Amino acid sequence: INQWEKNSIEIIRQTARQCRQTFLKAIVGFHIDIEEKFNKLIKEIKEIEEENEVNETNLEDLKEKLREITRKVNDSSEIFIEEDSQTFIKRISVKSTRLKPKLEKWEQNGTTICGGNGRGHKSYQLSGPEGIFIDKHQNIFIADSGNHRIVRWKRNENQGTVVAGGNGKGSRLNQLNHPTDMIFDEQTDSLIIADYGNRRVMWWFLNEDKPETFIGDIDCKRLTMDKFRCVYVSDDMEHEVRRWKMEENGRGRIFAGGYGRGDQLNQFQFPNFMFVDDEQSIYVSDVENHRVMKWIKYAEEGIVVAGGNGRGDNLNQLNCPEGIIVDHEGRIYVADCGNHRIMRWCEGDEEGEIIVGGNRNGNEPNQLSYPRSLSFDDEGNLYVGDLENDRIEKFGLIS
Repeated sequence: INQWEKNSIEIIRQTARQCRQTFLKAIVGFHIDIEEKFNKLIKEIKEIEEENEVNETNLEDLKEKLREITRKVNDSSEIFIEEDSQTFIKRISVKSTRLKPKLEKWEQNGTTICGGNGRGHKSYQLSGPEGIFIDKHQNIFIADSGNHRIVRWKRNENQGTVVAGGNGKGSRLNQLNHPTDMIFDEQTDSLIIADYGNRRVMWWFLNEDKPETFIGDIDCKRLTMDKFRCVYVSDDMEHEVRRWKMEENGRGRIFAGGYGRGDQLNQFQFPNFMFVDDEQSIYVSDVENHRVMKWIKYAEEGIVVAGGNGRGDNLNQLNCPEGIIVDHEGRIYVADCGNHRIMRWCEGDEEGEIIVGGNRNGNEPNQLSYPRSLSFDDEGNLYVGDLENDRIEKFGLIS
């Protein structure tokens, strides 16, 4: 009996020692996480003050971040003690509620919802579709580059309507020249268009026949907008990304790159599609470096978050990446154009995974031909601008 007691006590002591160490590590990690969030909030407040950008949107965003930090401080449910019974002894262990997010899957055969009727200029045809944008009603805006127009396909319709351009290739205000991307601004019911061939960004109000030049003298490859309605333009000849506020004129400000063409962490080789997250970090597809870069706001250089292992078709490689989207879990979706596939890279992973395509260049439902652009609707379905097949493919979410 005495020996059993001695052995049992020793087991309890060892288990308690291990749990204390685990518990302390979890507490330290929790405090570090809170401190980082708080310091980041302080830094953002200072940056807003320095840039004189104080407005209701910024203030409400800061309040929400402070409320989030407060909730996290008051919520102790991430760390708890769980009893695990064994013969004669109840062991304890430390558990965490942090779970690995579920990875969604999509149908492998796409459905053609726009175009796919051969290359042409008819209302049911497309010619080299580039950027796509899906609004809250699941209307699809398409930069129909070869037809020098922007078309809108309403949900479940079999033909599109020209909403900008369509007056032949040209440089007049009512014309476009190989548009490559656009943003639909629901607040103003307008399109902001990368009129690449005319080296300008156009502002096109849908209910008025008065298009304007928003930004001139720029090799505007792609566009995106953040939640503060700042517009970002990738300039693939200057190898940089610039940012403009909506009311701002002039040259804007360099947000990423700007150090000439190259493969260093502060350089691009033909920057292309972009994605801006809620923290105003920008993700850029760096086409001829075969990588996706992430630049944190005001950073002097970026970090490689996908690819960067040379051009190739291995799972740790990309081949001329184009469209990119980053979800709320930090997972990066990439149109791996030269490999005719769509990839997903989870944050911190050494390699990605193929989610659709990857079955060689082709025009079958499970194939893509130089996919350019990506978008998701509110239901999680994936849309791909399939350039050489002159179609937009929809891949339904299945889990």
